[in-house]
Amino acid sequence: MTVTCCIRYTIDPYKRDGFEAYAKNWLTIIPACGGDLVGYWMPHEGTDNIALALISFPSLAAYEQYRARLKADEAGMANFRMAQSERFILSEERTFLRKVEA
Repeated sequence: MTVTCCIRYTIDPYKRDGFEAYAKNWLTIIPACGGDLVGYWMPHEGTDNIALALISFPSLAAYEQYRARLKADEAGMANFRMAQSERFILSEERTFLRKVEA
């Protein structure tokens, strides 16, 4: 069963450019570490401080393996450090979803 990790970010609306650069970095890092990146979404209209990411995995075990690879990845760790120093992410929540099948 495929599981999709939905990451809901609360971002500083005055630092959206920083978050967008962070998200663009993940577009290559996540697939290289084994995640099936569905995409990142930025606020466009309405609420200006919520962004989303969706990443799919064949199983929760595959997600755990991905997290281990991500922690060892130089580009991934640099992206995490940039987010910490720039402080454009105020909070994030992870929810694991499964697709409803007929």
